[in-house]
Amino acid sequence: MAGRKPFVGGNWKMNLSGAEAAALATALAGGFKAADKVDVTVCPAFPYLAQVGALLKGSGIKLGAQDFYFAANGAYTGEVSLAMLKDVGVCVVLTGHSERRHVIGESDVLINAKTRAALDAGLEVILCVGEKLEQREAGQTDAINAAQTAYGLAGVKPEQMKNITIAYEPVWAIGTGKTATDGDAQNAHAAIRKLLGSIYGETIAQATRIQYGGSVKGSNAAGLFGQTDIDGGLIGGASLKADEFLAILNAA
Repeated sequence: MAGRKPFVGGNWKMNLSGAEAAALATALAGGFKAADKVDVTVCPAFPYLAQVGALLKGSGIKLGAQDFYFAANGAYTGEVSLAMLKDVGVCVVLTGHSERRHVIGESDVLINAKTRAALDAGLEVILCVGEKLEQREAGQTDAINAAQTAYGLAGVKPEQMKNITIAYEPVWAIGTGKTATDGDAQNAHAAIRKLLGSIYGETIAQATRIQYGGSVKGSNAAGLFGQTDIDGGLIGGASLKADEFLAILNAA
């Protein structure tokens, strides 16, 4: 990881009841003892943000949000603003997740607007990029990642990059049980870091953390996280089980 502190995020997606979210947060807060070695955030569903945030206080685990709207408070029915998220203790947000891109239909333009708005609000951003299966099979992995990364970061100032983490999540590996080999994941991360160098220079490129996401488990995390350019993971299904997520944190 070349001196970069590992960073692991748990994306709970549209899962768990209030009681289940509370139980998971309590277990993680009690079981995580390595805040000096690993940065951690968890992203519950909107209704449970305040509840989970209260339970995580003092644990070293940051509260994250899965989505938000880029505009300030106003007439945007059904949306949640950055000010509201900050009010309940959120300090990390996701942008560009494949499910937002390919299921909800978010464009690169919207993802960039969200990324810049969150940074301007003083929040940390995990910008997600990754190719679909047909793009991978066509040899387009690096091109897709480069396009999504460059567009997502358009207008982001060099001094803001300290609050950016890139998450490489191959769409074909999310929730499928399929995982990129350690070598394939490393190659994709290295290509993203090279792109960051071409945009921001080598110093910022080497300082920026790049996570891997895609069916990461306690059993395969160490091999993935041991690669030179992989700085942790953005975890989906495995983050819903305290023992499994804590095993991933231990691997990091």
